[in-house]
Order: sequence, then structure tokens, then C-alpha cells
Amino acid sequence: SVTLGWGWRRLQLLLGAAGRFQFRGVRTTVAFQTEDKDCKAEVVNVVFIDRCGQKIPVQGKVGDDVLHLAQRNGIELEGACEASLACSTCHVYVSHDFVDKLPMPDEREEDMLDMAPLLQENSRLGCQIVLSKELEGAQFTLPKITRNFYVDGHVPKPH
Repeated sequence: SVTLGWGWRRLQLLLGAAGRFQFRGVRTTVAFQTEDKDCKAEVVNVVFIDRCGQKIPVQGKVGDDVLHLAQRNGIELEGACEASLACSTCHVYVSHDFVDKLPMPDEREEDMLDMAPLLQENSRLGCQIVLSKELEGAQFTLPKITRNFYVDGHVPKPH
């Protein structure tokens, strides 16, 4: 994910015209992820565990964030604020053997996690987890509930 200033629309037009990027976002936030499906070297295999306990294997790319990866694959990870660090609805539990492979959460992520119900030691926000090859085989479990402070009842549609 990349956060850009006022010139984001120009960048969107330029890179979108090249046909290699997808853009997601709201306001001045644009997240893009590569669409090069032939590049096997950057594939990262992870598993989502939904609220019913079903394991869903998913292939992502290095640089994808967990929130958008889940949404692209039909997994019900809400992301009400659309990755702007204004909610905790993309809260996930990271498998214990992979927690230390992630960078420490910054203060803004910790503030949002403080509002997440059912917080655990391995809780993180999916919008802040960026896939790397070190996360090959990681599991991300969705908590049984989330709390949406963004707009009561607002559920964004996957892009």
C-alpha cells in the first residue's frame, strides 16, 4: 500500500493506463498491488481461518497487504475505514510462529488495536501486514466479532 498526496489521481491514470496496477482507496489514500500473475518468485502462500474455523488457502504476492488480499479472495475481513487506520475491523490473529517476523506495530496501529474486541498477544490489523517471503505459510485467523466505529453498519464493498 502506498499513501500519496494530492497528485494521486495523476499517478492512478498513468499507472492504470499501463494496465499493471489495481488501485484501491478513498480520499487521498491509494493502495495498489501488482497484477503480474506469471511471476512465481514473488508468490506467498498463506491461510485464512474464518469465523467458523474453515481454513482457506490463498496465494498473494510480496507487497500485498492482508486486508486487500482477503477481500480479493472473498474472505469476510471488513476493513470499514478502507486501510486508513481509523478502525479495527480488519483485526486478525497472526499464527504465533510468524508474529516475530512482522515489524512491531506503530503507535497508531496499537491505538486502533486497543479498541478491538477479543484482543490477544498476536493481534494485528490486516491493513498493516504486508506480505514478504518470510510469511510463507502464515495463518491469519479472523476473530469471532469486530467492532465498527467508522459508520455503524457500514460494510465497504471489495474493490
